[in-house]
Amino acid sequence: MSGELLALGISHKTAPLAVRERLALPDRRAAAVLAELTAHDAIHEAVAISTCNRAELYLMASDTVEAESAALGILAKQAAIPPMELTASLYDKRGIEAVRHLFGVAAGLDSMIVGEAEIQGQVKRAYELALGEGATGPITNRLFREALAAGKRVRTETNVGRSRVSVSSVAVDLAAEMLGDLSTRRVLVIGAGENGELTAKALRERGVHTVFVANRHYDRAIGLAQRFEGAAVRIDDLPVQLAAADIVVSCTSSPHQILGREELEVVSREREGRPLVLIDIAVPRDVDAHVRDLPGVTLFDMDDLQRAVARTLDVRQAEASRAQTLVEQDTERFERWLSSLDVVPTIASLRARGNAVVEQVLRENDSRWESLSEADREQLGVMARAVVSRMLHEPTMRLKGSVGEDTAYVYVHALRELFGLDDGAPGLESRHPAAAKVTELKTRRRRRP
Repeated sequence: MSGELLALGISHKTAPLAVRERLALPDRRAAAVLAELTAHDAIHEAVAISTCNRAELYLMASDTVEAESAALGILAKQAAIPPMELTASLYDKRGIEAVRHLFGVAAGLDSMIVGEAEIQGQVKRAYELALGEGATGPITNRLFREALAAGKRVRTETNVGRSRVSVSSVAVDLAAEMLGDLSTRRVLVIGAGENGELTAKALRERGVHTVFVANRHYDRAIGLAQRFEGAAVRIDDLPVQLAAADIVVSCTSSPHQILGREELEVVSREREGRPLVLIDIAVPRDVDAHVRDLPGVTLFDMDDLQRAVARTLDVRQAEASRAQTLVEQDTERFERWLSSLDVVPTIASLRARGNAVVEQVLRENDSRWESLSEADREQLGVMARAVVSRMLHEPTMRLKGSVGEDTAYVYVHALRELFGLDDGAPGLESRHPAAAKVTELKTRRRRRP
């Protein structure tokens, strides 16, 4: 296998909301980023994941240093953040660490709410987008299929996601902490996507029967409102609805703010001090952060939700430990597959070299066997090839048996060097210290006088 996997990104663990929202990659923007990434000589495959709590790139790169530099520049340009400033929030993972990280992400183990179910669908949509844009390849295709399978396995074999806690349900809990019983409260949900649906469901479980849903696509708002016995309102009617609402949950995918300070200042005066709880679970944010100082207005955003989740984090840790064990098993299986990509070509090259030697020796000695019949010559060739095949059988079986073990890297390098198959197996040095040691010793030997 020529190249190495590289994961580059930010998450709620490394970057505040103000940075995460600038790196958000909605579909059209993600498609442009993928096109720019794969146009670079060092990047052969790419997938971009963007959720409210993370923005990550998964790359198959022939040169990870060049690929990381190029990806950093592309992200910094998209976010309008100086590269050096962005680097402070960025993490990078290479080789099997990138695999382990993605499998954990797909399983919900790296989420703000451990075990959340939504991330599985988000990873799937990110992969499907990259696939549709022609940005994936054999490695990332296998990687993301295995990641989705790992996530499904965790949810099937552990209880890490059984309590069905989500960002939306935590948002509703915050509203209940502020206002008490929600059954008599007037609620406005802005956004009819997946988060809007989850919010409406969480509200119904709290006894809220009237949910007013505003969305740019009015037909989608109608469909969601009907499902939860609510009523749909048009986006143009927001000012009136804001004046009447007790709770507003905003969760659109708009790249621009939906509710500005000036607009809410007017609404605040009309309410005459009556409390209004705003919960903004969109990234980028829907609500201007400067509304916090308006009379009667309380605003919670994703950073506030993260702090609320941290208070109950211990609840899922036991199950998360079991889930991590499953992720590790799937990671090791993927690592063995990656190792086989180096082993198989080496075996093929080794046998091709053996057959080439046989053909060369037969040609060089052709004149010595003029008296042999055509059948005898054919039999001689068969015997020569059989000798080579038997000679190579043991090293071939040992090489196949080493897949997934440290010795595989050493065997591949040793065989390619000893039999002169090529200058080395590309990419191995950067993935394993044993292989790097072989290359170092080889270089030292060549430099000796």
